[in-house]
Amino acid sequence: MPKIKHIAIATQDADATAKFYTEVFGMREIAKLDSPNASGYYLSDGNINLAILDFKNDQVTGPEYGTGFSGIHHIGFEVESLEEIAEKLQKAGSHPRDDINQALGVGMGGEAHANVEVKYSGPNGEIIDVSQTGWVGTRGFD
Repeated sequence: MPKIKHIAIATQDADATAKFYTEVFGMREIAKLDSPNASGYYLSDGNINLAILDFKNDQVTGPEYGTGFSGIHHIGFEVESLEEIAEKLQKAGSHPRDDINQALGVGMGGEAHANVEVKYSGPNGEIIDVSQTGWVGTRGFD
């Protein structure tokens, strides 16, 4: 059964946002990010990966969001089979977000990447990540 294992929040102040979630909710910093696509943090409670992302380009945010967007950007489901979930998503009218997948270099049948494998559209325009390998910090801290 697919399980929610990842939530990404877009922000223009990753430090303050990460501080809020670590101080108020006791989330742990798992990794600090600084890539050409985004800077920020991966936080975890041991079960959920919470990405705090300050996006650096519109190609990876999707044109409906852009780098100035703040709020929940996408959610991620860990699945047993990418092929099986792709069939279910297609039958439900969801389509791969090839624009974002190409910008990130994921979802094109190549090597699997931790923390994102394929992005799809949700029924309300939200972005959905699906991963067979999961996210850092979703299997406890040990």
